[in-house]
Amino acid sequence: MSTVAELRIAPARPPDRPVLFALAESAFASMPGWDPAGVVRALADDVVFVARELEALAGYVALRREGERSLLIEQLLVAPGHEGHGVGRRLLAYAEGYAVAERLPALRVVVEASNVRAREVYRRLGFLPRGGEIFERTLPYVL
Repeated sequence: MSTVAELRIAPARPPDRPVLFALAESAFASMPGWDPAGVVRALADDVVFVARELEALAGYVALRREGERSLLIEQLLVAPGHEGHGVGRRLLAYAEGYAVAERLPALRVVVEASNVRAREVYRRLGFLPRGGEIFERTLPYVL
């Protein structure tokens, strides 16, 4: 796996939303359960961080707080052409850092049962199955 030399992660800006929606649509529209209204809601209401490589969109992560117990990764996508460069892992690490800063004890993600590759990646990264399609990683406690 090669890594991206100049990858910046920052909060999404409102003008990013149409591009992020198009990325989600290209990745998931053909899958069962595709919910365009849910994607629009997540992009508008969630905490969204965008990864850029030399100003080109490389991916994004959308996070929703679940009370005081966890932060849910609603969407994590890597743009075509940026796969295999560590963008997804860097976005995931950024999400984890954000959850720790927010003093949340866990980071959770929903992974469809049919997405065997993603389920294995999350397992390798320390996420444990918590029933159904939920995977969870316990985070270090911050005073």
